[in-house]
Amino acid sequence: MKKEIKIGITRGDSLGVGPELTDIIMSEKVLRSMYNLKVFDVDDDPTGVRSLEAATEALRNKSIDAIVTNPICKKRAAEAGFGHIGHTEFFSSRFGVSGREPLMFMICDSLRVALVTKHVPLSEVPSMISTQRILDHLRSLKRSLEVDFGIRGPKIAVLGLNPHCGEEGLLGNEERNFIIPTIDIANDEGILAFGPFAADGFFGSGAYLKFDAVLAMYHDQGLAPFKALSFSEGVNYTAGLPVVRTSPAHGVGFDIAGKGIASPDALKAAIYAAADIVRSRRAYAEMTANPLQKQTNEHNEGGRRGAPHKDVNVDELLETIEQ
Repeated sequence: MKKEIKIGITRGDSLGVGPELTDIIMSEKVLRSMYNLKVFDVDDDPTGVRSLEAATEALRNKSIDAIVTNPICKKRAAEAGFGHIGHTEFFSSRFGVSGREPLMFMICDSLRVALVTKHVPLSEVPSMISTQRILDHLRSLKRSLEVDFGIRGPKIAVLGLNPHCGEEGLLGNEERNFIIPTIDIANDEGILAFGPFAADGFFGSGAYLKFDAVLAMYHDQGLAPFKALSFSEGVNYTAGLPVVRTSPAHGVGFDIAGKGIASPDALKAAIYAAADIVRSRRAYAEMTANPLQKQTNEHNEGGRRGAPHKDVNVDELLETIEQ
């Protein structure tokens, strides 16, 4: 018997496209027949923060299996006392695992991009590039690809920081001092990491199609090409946590809100992705709990990707993985 997947949806900033996209989603009978969708909508909540808090509490007490967040405006949320620069940092504070920094992981069918640094000024990025930080992210990325996406032996491309990967020190030393040595250490640990690659040629040539994921050094290095290639279907996934949170990759869309032109495709993709990850974690939990039992990923659970499962405490299991 298949186990129902319960997904909570936050409406996001009241002045953005989130509320209208949520209404579109909830009107689609086919989608609602696939998953148990619950919208969290708190009265007098212009920034969407109170609704986010309510959905997060439901995720904590396991009344939902995953959460899909519509965009909030960072400035408006900060003025309302949110206390976090974005959703990723918020979920990290609520569910973060000690010693593990969550990944901001952008995903779609053809491309997955994770970030070493997230919402920080560009001027601070070089000082944050270190062997330990890159290695920690490579470990988390490998773990997510295996547990959340069911990929065995994932191949990870690592981007350089500087133009042309520093030109052997002519344009910067971060590649020689930190990135290349870290890739060597990761390879010694069994992580299939390759690079560093110069970001411009890497995406422009389609080289990303040869890898299961890409690790970018900073926000726009990874997100600019990702959104250019997959804006309508891109999903922001907060990996490295014992809970599942996804979001459409687009922003609040103040300029098009209420005009009836915003597309629900990315929100749908975020719902599909959340459900896929829940299934993959259930399958991983079963395989880990029963290492001698033959497993198969060919069962269909009513969504885009099925997997066998049983009622195990996935949260507790994931918190113990590679601690």
